[in-house]
Amino acid sequence: MGAVARPFIFAWHFLTTIPLSKVHHEPTAPELAASMAWYSTVGLMLGGILALSDRWLNHIFVLEVVNICLIVLLVSLTRGLHQDGLADTLDGLAGGRTAVERLSIMRDPRIGALGATGLFLSLLLRYAGLMALPQSLRIPVLVCMPALGRCAMVALAWLAPYARADGGLASPFLAHLSVWHVIGSTVVLTAALVIGLGVTTTVVTLIGSGLIIIAVQAMCRAFFGGITGDTLGATNEIVEILFLLLAPLTLVLS
Repeated sequence: MGAVARPFIFAWHFLTTIPLSKVHHEPTAPELAASMAWYSTVGLMLGGILALSDRWLNHIFVLEVVNICLIVLLVSLTRGLHQDGLADTLDGLAGGRTAVERLSIMRDPRIGALGATGLFLSLLLRYAGLMALPQSLRIPVLVCMPALGRCAMVALAWLAPYARADGGLASPFLAHLSVWHVIGSTVVLTAALVIGLGVTTTVVTLIGSGLIIIAVQAMCRAFFGGITGDTLGATNEIVEILFLLLAPLTLVLS
C-alpha cells in the first residue's frame, strides 16, 4: 500500500465504520499524524453520503423523518465517536474540581446527567438546524458540514498540547502532527466551501470556526491542561451544529 494511501485509509477507518481494507495494517505514529491531513476529505465523503441519502429519502418520507434519518445515518457511520466525546467532556466539566479529576471522570464509561442532557440537546439542535436549512443550501451544507467539523479537530489538535501525561487514544495522532497536515486539511475544506457556498460565505465560515477553535483550546488548557480525544470530538459537534444553525445567514451575505 502506498505512502499516500495508508494515511487516507487510517483516517477513513478511524472516522467511519465502513472498512476499506480487509487486511489489517498497523499504523505508525507519523502515519497517524499524516492521516489527519485527510480528515476534511473523509468529511466530504461522509457529506456526500448524507447528500445522496437526502435526495433519495425525500422521495419517500416527509422532511421531518428525512432529517431524523440523516442524523441517525451520520451517527451510525461515525459510531457516535464525537457524540461520546461531547458527553464525556461535559461530564468532566461538571464533576471535577481539578484537571486531574476532570480527566478521570472523562474516562468513566458511564454517562452523567449533564453529559446526557448535553447530548440530547446537541441532537435536538442538529435536527432544528436541518429543519431550518433553506432548500438552496441543503446539499452544499450537508456536504461541507462533516468536513468543517473534522478540519476543526485537526486545527485544535495542532494548537493545544495533549492533556494526559500517561497517553491516550489521541496521543499518537498528536505526537507528529505538523502545520502542513493542518494546511492540507484546510485547503480541501476551503475548496469545497468556495465551490458550494461562495467566497464570502467561505471567509466568514473559516473566520468564525477559527474563533471557536481558539476559544475551545483556551478552555481546554484552563480546565483540562490541554486537549484529549473527547474534547476533539466535542469540538467537532460544536462546529458542525453552529454551522448548521448559522448557515441560513449566508443567504444574507450572498
